[in-house]
Amino acid sequence: MLAGASDVSIQVNRSFPELRERLRDATAAAHRELDAQMSAFDLTVFSGYRRFLQASAGALLPLEAALADAGVANMFPDWPERTRSAAIAADLDRLGREAHATVSVPPLTQSGVIGTMYVLEGSRLGAKFLLKAVADAADPRVGQATAYLSHGAGQRLWQSFLAKLACEEACDEDEAIEAARSAFAAFERAADRA
Repeated sequence: MLAGASDVSIQVNRSFPELRERLRDATAAAHRELDAQMSAFDLTVFSGYRRFLQASAGALLPLEAALADAGVANMFPDWPERTRSAAIAADLDRLGREAHATVSVPPLTQSGVIGTMYVLEGSRLGAKFLLKAVADAADPRVGQATAYLSHGAGQRLWQSFLAKLACEEACDEDEAIEAARSAFAAFERAADRA
């Protein structure tokens, strides 16, 4: 390696951060707002956990439908392993409710697929922490309805998403960021209605 080459690459990375970093930075406020809103649901209590799942389903179902309509499986051939609509529907069924879409979302472009997937795949990281809260629930029904929160555990889905994101060259970053913000907003609206 040439002397100083690493310094140049560091400067380039600072000037032109990866798409992941741009998505993270552009959606940080929306992410914080959603986290604050969702923290109002007490996951250790049956009614609070059920409302959390209803809010999550209200946004997840239309977002995943929009992804499917946009051809997400062409970009992510492992889409059947990633989709969580069936998991959240099963959890809500266990808790005596049906899963319903409660918000509408716009159609997605290919770049919009990337932004939406960033939000949905990133939510798996937070799900690990939420599972710890659910484990403290006194009501055993809560602990028996964790297919959504535990979906994909051990499958390295976040890592494979990041690998795809790193080599995504045809992505319109503005569209991806707008779609990510729209996905966060969909969860916020669904939480308002739960």
